[in-house]
Amino acid sequence: MTNEALLDEIEALSGTLARAKEMIARRIIGQDQVVDLTLSALLAGGHALLIGLPGLGKTRLVETLSTVMGLREGRIQFTPDLMPSDILGAEVLEESADGARSFRFLKGPIFCQLLLADEINRASPRTQSALLQAMQEHQVSVAGQTHELGTPFHVLATQNPLEQEGTYPLPEAQLDRFLLQVDVEYPDRDAERDILLATTGTDEAQAEPVFTGAELLAAQSLLRRMPVGESVVEAILDLVRACRPDDDTAPQIVRDAVSWGPGPRAAQALMLLARARALIDGRLAPGIDDVRALARPVLSHRMALSYRARAAGHTLTEVIDAVVEQATKSVAAA
Repeated sequence: MTNEALLDEIEALSGTLARAKEMIARRIIGQDQVVDLTLSALLAGGHALLIGLPGLGKTRLVETLSTVMGLREGRIQFTPDLMPSDILGAEVLEESADGARSFRFLKGPIFCQLLLADEINRASPRTQSALLQAMQEHQVSVAGQTHELGTPFHVLATQNPLEQEGTYPLPEAQLDRFLLQVDVEYPDRDAERDILLATTGTDEAQAEPVFTGAELLAAQSLLRRMPVGESVVEAILDLVRACRPDDDTAPQIVRDAVSWGPGPRAAQALMLLARARALIDGRLAPGIDDVRALARPVLSHRMALSYRARAAGHTLTEVIDAVVEQATKSVAAA
């Protein structure tokens, strides 16, 4: 493919994404950044962790995305008594009319294209681990047999930051499989007024499909061919490596406050999401500003503060912001 043809495809995809955003905006009001980040995760072929209080539209967002992106939706309400078989499915013994017995696999709700994992941290670690293979390999193993999941396959998980009673923290290995963390905040007053008027009348706006599953796969393939400048690559590497407390390039605030830092998946996520952000904005290539904007969503769930730093009142946000300022400034100066 020539450079001109690639650029034409990127421009066409940007136009389709603009229509998709218009459809999503019919039902999701006042959460533009949340929509952009979640849509970026789908374009990049990854999963997203949505963190926010109840009633801020997280479930509504997932339902709307499944319609607009043409994906078959599945939903699991995570509870303390949920078992792995409730997610993956199970082998059942059946007896035919002639008395012959055989096992048949009954598929669980994970066999879909867009899975809503609601309140994922309410399930036990054993049940949470049932998602690990699915999120990484897009397949599950039950009774020694491997079963392929839907294509494409994405997990959008919700988590409540305040309800700590009866919850189990997600293990680091599972957090790292989420491409980014999306913090869902309260809407401002004008947006909340629009929500009030739009959702309490007799008619409510409906979204319509813009993509199909096959078209989303094609968009994900095109995104990986999108050119990325050397300065952006260096900014990503500088940023991720500077967040590791044992790295030579780590600033003092990281050495003092961070217990463990991000691995290579963070750099991969930044590379893919920077491209996705540029596509959604209608640009032909990502820039350093995309790396800056995505630092918090990509890094915040891949780092941990030390006990002493938490006791002193430090936050991951201030640590990441300090590293972003240093890392991207040095690349821009070069």
